[in-house]
Amino acid sequence: MIEELEIRTGAGTFDVLAAGSPGDREVLLLHGFPQGAREWEFQLGVLGGGGCHAVAPDQRGYSPGVRPERAAEYRLEELVGDVVAIADALGWERFDLIGHDCGALVGWAVAAELPQRVRTFGAVSQPHPAALQQAMAEDEDQAQRSHHLITLRQPRTAERTLLADDCAALRRIFEWKIPEERVEEYVRRLARPGALTAALNWYRAMDSAGPIGPASVPTLYVWGTEDATIGSTAALATRKYVSGSYRFEMLEDVSHWIPEEAPEALTRLLIQHLLAHRA
Repeated sequence: MIEELEIRTGAGTFDVLAAGSPGDREVLLLHGFPQGAREWEFQLGVLGGGGCHAVAPDQRGYSPGVRPERAAEYRLEELVGDVVAIADALGWERFDLIGHDCGALVGWAVAAELPQRVRTFGAVSQPHPAALQQAMAEDEDQAQRSHHLITLRQPRTAERTLLADDCAALRRIFEWKIPEERVEEYVRRLARPGALTAALNWYRAMDSAGPIGPASVPTLYVWGTEDATIGSTAALATRKYVSGSYRFEMLEDVSHWIPEEAPEALTRLLIQHLLAHRA
């Protein structure tokens, strides 16, 4: 059974979905843009029923109780701090960390900076930031795939574009790869006053982030071969930025939206990863 809970931290109150029993193996799942904790619903159910205490928060900006107005308050160090604060509030000294899209970006930083807290890391879709930055600079294909970031960072323009015509452009982001009712849930939430700006502030604060080091914890990276935003150059180069044990899995004919487009395949890989690293 998946529960809707609240976790209070110094930054505010996070809305979370949780499954499993406190005291079981601790797993924290971080969502991407433009989704929310609900993208992990399938994984939460399986992990929670399989001996894990799995928790997925609506992250900063997505939880109404943690929605600061200034873009500077969405810097990567703030997002990393939220992960630590949530883990501390749960009483977790160490935990397994899984992230998709922007949630994986945060996860790469947490895994690199706080290996004493992270038991294992699973990145979904998003490669190591250094691998992506290098690909954007050297690979024309990746530069084109990442061009949308320019639009997302434009104040007010991005909001007008995504919300126009009953949020038509926001719906198109999902490429018709996940269930329509889930898309409508995400769109409905981001159409509320201030919600989309908060989500876009993640992108607007990215330029202030410093370099992220290699991940030394056991790491799984899952990439879909039909990902429209991440090409093979960055995906394959990620190996160079993991100093611990590493497993790379490609899902054929799967797009960027892996947790909801291929939930069974992803969950199987995540469970294998967790079982391989019990300590």
